[in-house]
Amino acid sequence: MWSIHPKYLDRIGLVALWREGLLARRVLQGLTKGYRNHPQLARFKKYEKPLDLIDAYLYQVYLEACARGYRFSLSKIRVVELHEAVEVTRGQLIYEFNHLIRKLEKRDKAWLERIRGVDPSSIEANPVFRVVEGDVEEWEKSNNKRLKDFT
Repeated sequence: MWSIHPKYLDRIGLVALWREGLLARRVLQGLTKGYRNHPQLARFKKYEKPLDLIDAYLYQVYLEACARGYRFSLSKIRVVELHEAVEVTRGQLIYEFNHLIRKLEKRDKAWLERIRGVDPSSIEANPVFRVVEGDVEEWEKSNNKRLKDFT
């Protein structure tokens, strides 16, 4: 579940995020047995209305998909618009952007060239997140939390 704005994701990443987000939604509804303890779900679970937050998050993914001409099914979520409901650190955004860069080096060099020049201080978050200063989030599982290795 990316914290960065979905506009940075390539086609594969955007579709995967939609599918993963829908699974996360089912987890938050208590409809699955697996995936329940995924660390990135903690921020959704802590929110006073977790389903509102995940639907608002997915609505932003849906809007990006529509802007690109994709046909994601809005019937799978409720239209909820929350802006800056939950904090995310600048360090987390940088970490995720670096992670995306590494993925794109392998799967979509053309998309990589579209986003390569983004300034780390201007990386946008999904609009449900309010950006605050700080390092990589504690819930991030990776042992390799490099912040400054922009390509």
